Amino acid sequence: MTYRIRGLDPAQFTDQFALDDAGLARQRARCEIAGQGYFPCRVTLEDAQPGEELLLTHYANHAVEGPYRNAFAIYVRAAARAAAEYVDSLPPVLRARPIALRGYTAAGDLHRAALALADDVDAQLRALLADPEVAYIDAHNAMHGCFAARIERHEREECFT
Repeated sequence: MTYRIRGLDPAQFTDQFALDDAGLARQRARCEIAGQGYFPCRVTLEDAQPGEELLLTHYANHAVEGPYRNAFAIYVRAAARAAAEYVDSLPPVLRARPIALRGYTAAGDLHRAALALADDVDAQLRALLADPEVAYIDAHNAMHGCFAARIERHEREECFT
């Protein structure tokens, strides 16, 4: 079972970076400067370094029409230009921290969940994806609850010579 993890498209945040503080506030957002600790960018899927400019914004990661709709605050680095992509490997934002994994059906209903506490996200992802009812997984930072990344099934292209 292979999986793919992609960062968010940075283009959806471009307009917010051009706003002043009042404009950002109207969109449930603000500018911040990364300090010490974790400031996970949802585009690059890496933690921002101290001193980096960030957008802290309200983001609907699970925008389904149903009871499992979900939105929360996320960070986006001002310097983020391209969405990261990982196939069968984990980005830094899913390493060395507790991660909650929510496995959803194709209809957007929560089907199974797991908690990765000991840097065992890969094993937990594979266990969830072994269930054919799980169409995709949303990873969240277990302590703060914010969306970290979406994990989807990935079919490798075979090359025959």
